Amino acid sequence: MSTLPTLIYLHGFNSSPASQKACLLTQYCAQRGLATQLQVPALHQDPRRAIAQIEQLIAAAPAPVLAGASLGGYYATFLARRHGLRALLINPAVLVAERFRHYLGPQRNYCTGEEWVLEQAHVDALAELQTAPPTEAGQFEVWLETGDETLDWRDAAAFYQACAPDVREGGNHSYSRFAERLPELLAFAGLA
Repeated sequence: MSTLPTLIYLHGFNSSPASQKACLLTQYCAQRGLATQLQVPALHQDPRRAIAQIEQLIAAAPAPVLAGASLGGYYATFLARRHGLRALLINPAVLVAERFRHYLGPQRNYCTGEEWVLEQAHVDALAELQTAPPTEAGQFEVWLETGDETLDWRDAAAFYQACAPDVREGGNHSYSRFAERLPELLAFAGLA
C-alpha cells in the first residue's frame, strides 16, 4: 500500500495559518478526507527558527511536498532545493533581503495581531537562504498574478523563467484565483 504525500503549506510574511488561503486549503482538504495529509505551521518571525520548524515537519512527513505563498514561497524554494522536494509557489517573494531592509522596525501580524520587531539579523538570515534561479522545469510550479500589489510579478517570472511560470492577468498578492485552483494544487501534491 502506498503512502499518500504530505502537503506542507507555508504562509507569507506577517501571516498565519488563519490566512484566507490557509483556511481555504484546510477546509478543502478536510472536505475530501485529506486533513491528515496537510500541515500548515504557524511560522516564527525569525527566519532561522521558521526554517527549523519546517525542516522538522519535512523530516517527519511521508513524501513531503511544499506549497508556499509570498515569503513562504521563498522558504519553499530554499527547502525544496536543499531536500530535493517539489514545490508549488504562489506569488513567491524573490530578492527578499533587499526588499525587507525597507521594513525594518515594528510589525504587526495581520491575522493574529501579534506585534514584533523586524531586525537586521532577520534580514541577514533571509539573505542566507537565497538560492540561484532554477535552471530546469519539474521541481517547481509557479503561479503569478500580474495585479500583485505587493511584489512585482516580473521579478518572480524572471527568477523562475526556466520553470515556465503560469502568469495570469489581474488578481492581487493574495492570488485571487486560489480557491478555483485548489484541485490543481492537490494534483501537484499527488493528492487528487
